[in-house]
Amino acid sequence: MGAIEGPVAFVTGASRGIGKAVAIAFAEAGYDVAITARSQVEGEEREHSSTVRETNTRPLPGSLSATAEAIRATGRSVLAVPSDLMDLASVGAVTAIVLERWGRVDVLVNNGRYVGPGHMDLFLDTPVELIERHLTANVISPLHILQMVLPGMLERGSGTVITMSSGAGTSDPPAAAGAGGWGMGYSVSKGALHRVAGVLAVEHADSGIRFFNVNPGGVATERIKADMAGFGFSGADWAPPALIGAVLTWLAISDDALSLGGIDIQAQELSLARGLYPEWTGNAHA
Repeated sequence: MGAIEGPVAFVTGASRGIGKAVAIAFAEAGYDVAITARSQVEGEEREHSSTVRETNTRPLPGSLSATAEAIRATGRSVLAVPSDLMDLASVGAVTAIVLERWGRVDVLVNNGRYVGPGHMDLFLDTPVELIERHLTANVISPLHILQMVLPGMLERGSGTVITMSSGAGTSDPPAAAGAGGWGMGYSVSKGALHRVAGVLAVEHADSGIRFFNVNPGGVATERIKADMAGFGFSGADWAPPALIGAVLTWLAISDDALSLGGIDIQAQELSLARGLYPEWTGNAHA
């Protein structure tokens, strides 16, 4: 497979949920899409409990192969390569493969994150190594990918970088972890990631590249439905993942989005204000 004329979107964490919806949305918008995640085929068993108090390896719906099939159905090309955000070598390898085979990345969506124990545990119950896992997957790996794709964007004088933010990184929790709030690892790592778009927007103000922080708010993903009700997050009236796909494609394409670079974008509020996903008219959830 040789280099293509583009445009190319590269989405991490694309096996299910927001990442899958975003990848499909970019394909529908005319992008060829490179995707990565850990789950390659349906039915894989992997730890996804949010607490050290229990284990949960039941398969979740979603896989790279399913997302790739959905992208192909739009008529666009897809490059699906597995990687693990906890393994910087695999993160570097998958990014190198995308750049070598397709020659460019026009839109980078750093959506993938750490999934596992420590997300919904109190600080004193959380081994420090679990907080390190959050930081590796949620901060260091996205920065590693960024350093590999940003030079090409600068050379072309165009591109879009989107980091998936969270209210957990910008505000205090409404309750303790496990009772409607979130743990230290998630909060600290999302707080660190939140600084990325603003720093890059200043460093490359005249580059022609768009840098966005996007807080998706409450989104009814497969994992939320399967895992999070017991922690105070039912997702019953939350937004669908496809709404986030509509917002992100608009940010990458619309000239009206240029003024939003580097600031904290509330995806659901933006969608309601701009009518980006008319199918959903519910209240925005931070």
